[in-house]
Amino acid sequence: MGAVWGFAGGQDIANGPESASSSTTLAAEAEPSTFTLTGSFELAKDAVRNGLGGCKGSGGFDDIAEGTAVTVYDAAGTVIATGHLGDSTLSSGTCTFDVAVEGVPKGKEFYKVEISHRGTVQLSADDAEAGLFGASLG
Repeated sequence: MGAVWGFAGGQDIANGPESASSSTTLAAEAEPSTFTLTGSFELAKDAVRNGLGGCKGSGGFDDIAEGTAVTVYDAAGTVIATGHLGDSTLSSGTCTFDVAVEGVPKGKEFYKVEISHRGTVQLSADDAEAGLFGASLG
C-alpha cells in the first residue's frame, strides 16, 4: 500500500487518518470528466421497416440505420467521441433513433454532432450534458 500525502496548515501530513479521510472525500466529490451525450435523431423521409422491429432509411437515405456512426466534435473540429445510432421506431412515416455517445469530454463551450456523413448539428455544452440532442433529416 502506498503512502498518502497531504498538506495542511503549513505542515506535511503523511499516513495520518485525516489525510486518508480527506483523500477519500475529495475523490467522492470529484465530478466525472466525461458524460454520455443522449437524445434522438429523426429520419422524416424514405423511412421503412428494417424487418427487426425497427426502421431504416431507403433510397438516398440508405446510410441511416441502427448502428450508423455518430461522431462528436469540439469547436476546432477535432473528433472527441464516437458512437452509433441505437434502437429505432417507425411512426407516421418518421424513423426515430436513440442516440447515446459515451465518453464525451466535459468542459467544451459547445459540441458538434454528425450522423453518418450528413453534416454537423451544433449544441451548447449545457444542452449536450442535459441529454437534449435532437436532429432530423429529410
